[in-house]
Amino acid sequence: MAGYILKRLFFMIPTLFVISVLVFVIIQLPPGDYLETYIAELESQGESVDPDRVNFLRAEYGLDKPIYEQYFVWASGMLVGDYGYSFEYGLPVNEVIGDRLFLTIIISVVTIIFTWAIAFPIGIYSATHQYSWGDYGLSFIGFIGLATPNFLLALVMLYLANVYFGTSIGGLMDPAYIDQPWRIDKFLSVLEHLWIPVVVIGTSGTAGMIRRLRANLLDELQKQYVVTARAKGLQEKKLVRKYPLRMSMNFFIADIGSLLPSVISGAEITAIVLSLPTTGPMMLNALQSQDMYLAGSFLMFLAMLTVIGVMLSDILLAMLDPRIRLQGGATK
Repeated sequence: MAGYILKRLFFMIPTLFVISVLVFVIIQLPPGDYLETYIAELESQGESVDPDRVNFLRAEYGLDKPIYEQYFVWASGMLVGDYGYSFEYGLPVNEVIGDRLFLTIIISVVTIIFTWAIAFPIGIYSATHQYSWGDYGLSFIGFIGLATPNFLLALVMLYLANVYFGTSIGGLMDPAYIDQPWRIDKFLSVLEHLWIPVVVIGTSGTAGMIRRLRANLLDELQKQYVVTARAKGLQEKKLVRKYPLRMSMNFFIADIGSLLPSVISGAEITAIVLSLPTTGPMMLNALQSQDMYLAGSFLMFLAMLTVIGVMLSDILLAMLDPRIRLQGGATK
């Protein structure tokens, strides 16, 4: 196991290098750069632009250098924790992300806990009580959750929260706490608003997870080792918990590769509808405005989390399921 982990860590270096090159090339593909986009916006509003100031800013931001020099400056800075300068915000990327990253992590982690806490018991009940009224009812609710768009549910939740609970519409805290230092009352305001995005984002994920867990558990319950365990007199609850449930959790573990980057990226459309100060809308805006260092840093961070998540899922799968081997070769 230790050798496998070291090997995977070694291969992460060239993988991230290739990803960084691809990310930088892709964000440079659209014609022009941030300054040209900014100039076009000013001219569309009837404002004049000083060419000397544009040339000064282009030299100040390093946009007059060849693309390989821009990449080297960006990539070498990331190695020491410097993710570059955000043109649009006029601040280093580390400062721009700030509270947005913290709030995104809070929403995502609570959503994951909410999703798993609901999906596990419902999925197990539906599989162990197949074709019962409870199974039909929960399956119907699950299909509604899958079919309902998140943005529509977000609008409904905003209305209900404002009418019945008096919670301000939009945002993740009361307006009085925006740009204020963190205190206990600001944290409580975040908790008051947190349940809305958690329910909205977690609904479709919970419904999908219930269906997958039910299908996987039903498949395991029909296998021969379960029939043998029942014939030996093993109690049903212990049987389900010890063998089939463990095997049917493989897809949960395999999802870690996509789960870690989703903690940072968040649900962009839902965040825009709910006016959430998270990193998702900021990343979309950075891509649209060609704020290349901010957009590139986001994409690299997501790529790094994906690579780490895939490695963790491979290791945990091997620990969870003895049928999975990390090394190739035939077994005797």
